[in-house]
Amino acid sequence: KSYHLHNEHQHTQKVIEDLKSGQNIALITDAGTPGISDPGYLLAKAIADENLEMQCLPGATAFVPALVISGLPNNEFLFAGFLPAKKGRQTKLKQLAAEQRTIVLYESPHKINTTLEQIKEFFGDETKVSLSREISKKFEETKRGKIDELIAFSKSKTLKGEIVLVVNNNI
Repeated sequence: KSYHLHNEHQHTQKVIEDLKSGQNIALITDAGTPGISDPGYLLAKAIADENLEMQCLPGATAFVPALVISGLPNNEFLFAGFLPAKKGRQTKLKQLAAEQRTIVLYESPHKINTTLEQIKEFFGDETKVSLSREISKKFEETKRGKIDELIAFSKSKTLKGEIVLVVNNNI
């Protein structure tokens, strides 16, 4: 059965019932690790709440390789996922700008220019950023530099695919 953002609330209880009846269930994603900016958290929480057995196989998630290849401090970091679409976005950016750790964000191609401009506004001109896209795919690409360099880069071409931003304004 398909389990996604639009039906996870309806299907979670059925999965729990199936597990209790002895069935083995696997949640597999075609776009990263379940629960990391993708559906899966509600199911994992429900399984844990019922004290049922659960395993997680290590798998692909774009932010780990993006963080490693960013060249920014990665001993402590904050994974913030996607920024709010509208409501709360500026509040969230203000909170993140006060963060001492490296910040990892996901962003869509159609919002990347706006997001980079907002990072400059809230984090400042000296902010270091790494932009990685299409991690582990044929057209993987990473660009590193100060925020103005990344703004110029993103405006110079049409970026496609999943984008990971790694941001640090403390070095």
